[in-house]
Amino acid sequence: MVGVDEALLASRAEMLALHSPYQFLRELPLDVQQERFGTGAARRFAAEPHAEVLAMTAGSGQWLVQQLAWDSEYFGTPTYRLFTGLFADDAAPADLAAAAATLREQLTARGPFYAFSVVPAEDIALLQALTGGGWRLVETRLNLHCPTDAATLPPPSPVRLARPDEAAHIGRVSATARNPYDRFHADPWFGPERGDAFLARYAEAAVSGSFADAVLVPDEPGLPVDSFLAIGDLRADAEALGMGFSRVLLTAVGPLNRGWHLRLTAETVRRARELGFEQVMMTTQATNRAVFRTCEKLGFRLGATSHVLACHFS
Repeated sequence: MVGVDEALLASRAEMLALHSPYQFLRELPLDVQQERFGTGAARRFAAEPHAEVLAMTAGSGQWLVQQLAWDSEYFGTPTYRLFTGLFADDAAPADLAAAAATLREQLTARGPFYAFSVVPAEDIALLQALTGGGWRLVETRLNLHCPTDAATLPPPSPVRLARPDEAAHIGRVSATARNPYDRFHADPWFGPERGDAFLARYAEAAVSGSFADAVLVPDEPGLPVDSFLAIGDLRADAEALGMGFSRVLLTAVGPLNRGWHLRLTAETVRRARELGFEQVMMTTQATNRAVFRTCEKLGFRLGATSHVLACHFS
């Protein structure tokens, strides 16, 4: 098992700190965030399942790449996530771009694959290396947060938890409310039908409790369920950081439930407040103006921006 180079790790520490989903919350200890999500995560990377530390062939550096088992099985294609690249501060941009191109070639030599990376907007060197090496931009994300004690909430709306027997229906709502700017629809490798099918499966799994702690749906008499919001309570992060969090994992609103994105999000914040959580986190695309309006009304704030890049061979 190849470990990470400590000197390269030190040179990238500032950028690695930005991998924390909470790095904009100044009240949280930076050293704990760095250990959990940044340099600590990079140092532990080689011990993760299906993880590889690959040497850069052009210039001095390392790529941290992990094959995702569930995604690979679902799509029938080896699917990789590039956690980051490690390189010296004075690494030549041309060398880094050549290294990113060679990484694509190395993965291509294994056969068909799909790879993506979520890169903080501040990490210009890595972004330019990947785009210079043939990786393409597929999504720009805004990472938002709402302090529950400062939220501006409307009167309560009638909501309930989605029932297990509604999983297939919730999946259809997710597939039908297509967002052309999420990475599963913006990236032509997936195609519209495969993107729809994946998000339907994701929503069904949320209702079944595979990874979500709650899925809220409207509970208004006579109103059909044509919207939902899946919530994850980040208890492990809360224990490590000393602050409670909920995250909006996935949400969709069909034409029969117009206006319910605001109401479901408001009830998510209200639920977090009642549970004693200090923050609700949400990630959306930089193109999603309807979500901006909801967030502004409720008191969400912009925390950070990131970019999703991808490449493939098939």
